[in-house]
Amino acid sequence: MKNYDLKKLTLEEKCALLTGANGWQTDGANGKVKTVWVSDGPSGLRMHNPEKQEETFTATAMPTCHVLANTWNLKLAYEYGATIADECIYRGADILLAPGVNIKRTPLCGRNFEYFSEDPYVSGKFAVEYVKGLQDKGIGTSVKHYCANNSEYDRCHQSSEVDERALHEVYLKPFEMAMEAKPWTVMCSYNPVNGVYASENKKLLDTVLRGQLGFDGLIMSDWGAVHNPVRAVEATLDLCMPHYDGYVEKLTAAVKSGKLTEKQIDERVEKVLKLVEKNEKAKPTRKVESTEEERHARAVKMAEEGIVLLKNEGGILPLKGVCGDCGKQSENCADGCGEKKKYFVYGSISECPYLSGGGSGRVQTAFKQTALHTLIAEKTGAEVDHRSDNQWDRDWRGMYHIAYDADVTIVPIGHGDGVEYEGDDRMSIRLTEAQEDRILKIAAHSHKTVVLVYAGSAVDMSRWIDAVDAVVFVGFAGEGVNEALSALLCGEENFSGKLTETFPLTLEDTYKGGDTKDGETDLYDDGIFVGYRYYDRAGKQVLYPFGYGLSYAKFEYSNLKIEKKGDTDFEISYDITNVSDVAGKEVSQVYVKDVSAMVHRPEKELKAFSKDEILPHETKTVRVALDYSSFAYYSTAFDKWYVENGWFEIYVGGSSRELPLKGKLKIELPEDTQYSTK
Repeated sequence: MKNYDLKKLTLEEKCALLTGANGWQTDGANGKVKTVWVSDGPSGLRMHNPEKQEETFTATAMPTCHVLANTWNLKLAYEYGATIADECIYRGADILLAPGVNIKRTPLCGRNFEYFSEDPYVSGKFAVEYVKGLQDKGIGTSVKHYCANNSEYDRCHQSSEVDERALHEVYLKPFEMAMEAKPWTVMCSYNPVNGVYASENKKLLDTVLRGQLGFDGLIMSDWGAVHNPVRAVEATLDLCMPHYDGYVEKLTAAVKSGKLTEKQIDERVEKVLKLVEKNEKAKPTRKVESTEEERHARAVKMAEEGIVLLKNEGGILPLKGVCGDCGKQSENCADGCGEKKKYFVYGSISECPYLSGGGSGRVQTAFKQTALHTLIAEKTGAEVDHRSDNQWDRDWRGMYHIAYDADVTIVPIGHGDGVEYEGDDRMSIRLTEAQEDRILKIAAHSHKTVVLVYAGSAVDMSRWIDAVDAVVFVGFAGEGVNEALSALLCGEENFSGKLTETFPLTLEDTYKGGDTKDGETDLYDDGIFVGYRYYDRAGKQVLYPFGYGLSYAKFEYSNLKIEKKGDTDFEISYDITNVSDVAGKEVSQVYVKDVSAMVHRPEKELKAFSKDEILPHETKTVRVALDYSSFAYYSTAFDKWYVENGWFEIYVGGSSRELPLKGKLKIELPEDTQYSTK
């Protein structure tokens, strides 16, 4: 590995290193410095062919990150990163521009499918494992978009006006947690934050990210996010991407005029050179350790754990093959008729499922789908009919007859990259009126109705939810979606996904009804009350709460114990019993409430979770740890995280609104650390 000497570079060459050579490659300073190739993510490799820029390489289309987060499985997050790393190695990408850890402040954000959660703790935990999975294989990451980029509407100009405490507790927290994995780079966002563009915001980049959060890597810009090269360097931005015509000339002129010192340029160049050196050191360790088939199988497995069962009245799912006591996968009927079940799948999504939203996170896959209805027929042995829903094949009367004759009608419905995409927000969280009408018309003629919802964020189901028997939130589950979904619907696999965002009853029930902007500024006057914290504080009913998801198994909680391990360290243990005849995986969640704080705090905050496989009628003891960060809030008086003495309540259960276990503990730190009256 070559160690670079700044003294061997001219001022112009040094300034050239601070912007890209093109759209996807760092500059080489006239051949004196090795270059680094970067590529889009985060749900798989989206790399442009270096020799033919208009061509995008095909890659494994993984479930998008909101589906990954719905697995609540951190081991899968690591494997997800490692899987994408193999494709980076194969194609020659050095850094993946991922993961995105922005908070889902509103379900309207067009890019929510790329992000993990409305909860900063979940987002941070998944970010750590995602980054480790990639970087342990020698591929760098770029944690993004730093920061307070929580909508796509006019993202390049609209200022995010956010107070200091909310900034640290909600929007910076995932970035802070991600530092544990030592990401190679962090990408700054387009938007101004409190009136100053992120690329020029010295407080955010230097004081907070480099200082308080301890980041020692390279800070790059989002593509086109730099407005003033001189101010960007002053703010300690290291790399402007992509290539910026005139960047070198503006920086060299600033040095010659005294607006910038050459030392300031050198400090930024050193970060670029260290990145190059880190990349060169990693190259010999890189090795593709999976086949294309193995990567696809992983995508299927992750989709299986991330697809969420929301409703299953009367145990309509899993689907059976025959009626009677003579067939496999059967349920006994009164006369033991042994007739095959009849299923009807209505909709073209069965053949062409939505895999992702649009923009830089959309992966070009070469995988060819087997239709969902075909897979259901193969797995159950049932009679399965299918009809398209395109305008040239919409025989409503004929469709009603088929639905009426079927035991179960399955309706795949939703939207894809034409509705949810980078660069703009959704206008509504409802399906189209025509789609809602379709569900209601089919349900009115069907014996039983199952709706499969494809979307990248929360959906308003209020108009039709009571008319159907089962609902599955598929999300954007990647190229393995039909295989995963058919295995879940037919009972070969058990649902274990849970929501990492709240599904409100309607958009009007969200904070300000989703209307948080005026075209110039986005006022974050919801403060720390984001996601379930807001619904708890407002006392609002929701369609499905944060952390919610059903299983074919049934779990009961008991025996909560709290053991003190240190001043602010506690072990929380509890038992989960599978009281069904089906093995399943349960996501248990631990929430903490500050009983009487000197500042306003949420009703409860998620501080630990665990996903555990539990056999039929087995009882498993789960243990999780709480520490200082579990009880702290960000004090604007001290500019740091602070824990007050006093009582804290501990809640444990299967979702944010189903918490059967409750306990309490007391923090008693030395009095000289305290400024409260408790």
